[in-house]
Amino acid sequence: MKNNLKTAVILAAIGGLMIVVGGAIGGNAGAAIGLGIGLVFVGGSYWFSDKLAIKSAHAVEVSEAQMPRYHAIVRDLCQRADMPMPRLYVSPDPQPNAFATGRNPSHAAVCVNQGILDVLSWEELQGVLAHEISHVRNRDILISSVAAAVAMGITFMARMAMWGAMFGGGGRDRNDNMLGTLALAILAPIAAGFLQMALSRNREYEADRRGARLLGTGEPLARALEKLDRGTKAVPSRVDPAQATAYIANPLAGQKQNFAKWFTTHPPMEDRIARLRSGEWQS
Repeated sequence: MKNNLKTAVILAAIGGLMIVVGGAIGGNAGAAIGLGIGLVFVGGSYWFSDKLAIKSAHAVEVSEAQMPRYHAIVRDLCQRADMPMPRLYVSPDPQPNAFATGRNPSHAAVCVNQGILDVLSWEELQGVLAHEISHVRNRDILISSVAAAVAMGITFMARMAMWGAMFGGGGRDRNDNMLGTLALAILAPIAAGFLQMALSRNREYEADRRGARLLGTGEPLARALEKLDRGTKAVPSRVDPAQATAYIANPLAGQKQNFAKWFTTHPPMEDRIARLRSGEWQS
């Protein structure tokens, strides 16, 4: 119920922002178009979120014959969590990271980057996968997917607003409001970023907690997060900023001058590690 409420908030937010930006471009007609585009983004994120995320990561599905240990760990975690087995993928991205996606536990996928396979032990990877399975079980992945669609859709509409203002879009009655439209084009993506931030941080803490409970210990995930913290800062990634919230570690952490650093969607890694080692996950 809590996650359903959050999803409803996102849907309302994307509808409102799309209407505002569309209205800034083309008045009432633009507002209607903005709403239509918003519905397309939301519907697409619900039905095709897993495919979009997997394609964005250039990931390929791996069979049990190809990676038996990977499958065995996830199958064991799914049995503990009493949920269906997701599809498993590997991305060629050299940055150590992982994410889960999909609209519900029956239509879910888990993806690990090649970089995470190179730096983690199997025990540490089990901690990461327990975190991702917890996201799936909590239905966080739908929220993350819709939030990503919010950010992409609002950015798309903001760019339309900017071009519309530059070339006199919206008719004669809006020619005197070009500066306001340009300001909206800049502020709308920032609003989308803050929306993602608000929805993402608590979900990461909760997935850490539930992942540790699945294993009966927080140490494997804590050790993994230490390595991922170093790895994401050292190895750049070409992840779309709108998809960054889906990953266990902020894939943009190494981009110190990136504007997204002003409102990072992930909680401080040192805080997550401390919580896992303090035994807080047992409460």
